[in-house]
Amino acid sequence: MNETITKVQLGKREIILLGTAHVSMESVDEVGRVIQTEHPDHVCIEIDESRYKSLREKNSWKNLNITEVLRGEKGFLLLANLVLSSFQRRLGLDLGVSPGAEMLEAIKVSEISGIPFSFCDRDIQITLKRAWAKSSLWGKNKMLAAMLSSIFSNEKLNREEIEKLKQKNTLESMMEELADFLPSVKEVLLDERDRYLATRIYNSEGSKVVAVIGAGHVSGIVKNLKALNRHTIENDLSSIEVIPPKGRIAKILPYLIPIIIVGLFAAGFFRSGWELSLSMMWKWVLVNGTLSALGALITMAHPLTIIAAFIGAPITSMNPTIGVGILTGILETALRKPRVTDFESLHEDLLSVKGFFRNRITHILLVFFFSSLGSALGTFIAIPYLTALLR
Repeated sequence: MNETITKVQLGKREIILLGTAHVSMESVDEVGRVIQTEHPDHVCIEIDESRYKSLREKNSWKNLNITEVLRGEKGFLLLANLVLSSFQRRLGLDLGVSPGAEMLEAIKVSEISGIPFSFCDRDIQITLKRAWAKSSLWGKNKMLAAMLSSIFSNEKLNREEIEKLKQKNTLESMMEELADFLPSVKEVLLDERDRYLATRIYNSEGSKVVAVIGAGHVSGIVKNLKALNRHTIENDLSSIEVIPPKGRIAKILPYLIPIIIVGLFAAGFFRSGWELSLSMMWKWVLVNGTLSALGALITMAHPLTIIAAFIGAPITSMNPTIGVGILTGILETALRKPRVTDFESLHEDLLSVKGFFRNRITHILLVFFFSSLGSALGTFIAIPYLTALLR
């Protein structure tokens, strides 16, 4: 038996799990061979509608309105999507295969063979939002650090290393490492999706089903399929298809920070009068504005955007309804409006650090991200600094 194929017998039903490496040419070939050989009643594919559309419609980015993305507070989400795409595309380029090629192959072979198929993965937007919402402040910082490091990393894997991703012991080791590094993200990206995929596979029609899935999900899906068949877990996905509400601290923090800052200014006034209070205000502007402007400068933003970051960061930090990144991102969009060539070359530009900075779409998102990060650092540096001035 091929080590990438796992067969699960559930009464009279047979579920064939085909574990793939998402940037492996061998996986693409194997998908076609298994579907044609097994000729199942139904094929389940680990992909969602939005990712399928992205894979099939290469020009879908032309409909992107970056200003609306920023105003809708989806800048971080879009940047995370692009970083994930960048990482997989770089791996795939080294191996001569596009990310998701095995999923497209499963669809193609199913259509040619007249076999019904379905998309069985959870929407990527929900997955990313749940991962972010369920992470602590420290976890969010670790996620951001990992995201940034992947942008600037030139790490490459050879064909043999990619194929090792399909070996059970290697995968289990990787999952344990991920669980230790970011337990909440591991829960959302792996545990929840194992359950989601297993449930969608279990509920699919047919007595013989082939499921094309990432190899890292195989053991978890087997466990969940057996639990579903024994009725020891619920056959209901509604609880993991919603975005968790913000915690109490997350809700009050944007309002708490302005209260703390104003309180410090007031304390300075009552302690030493206007001189100390105005000095504290100036230092607040200097620390918060400088770090936000530095973030914009690092991304080589337009000079007017850098100035706007310096002026806007201290003000927006006192306003819980808007962040400086929205201001700098929208201004950068107005000053350096994305061109047709930026949309056409987006997939290629994701492959390098230079491309991230050159392409105006990703450049705007970097300006948004780094100016926001600078302002956040400025806020948390300024508060203890201003407090120390009262002693």
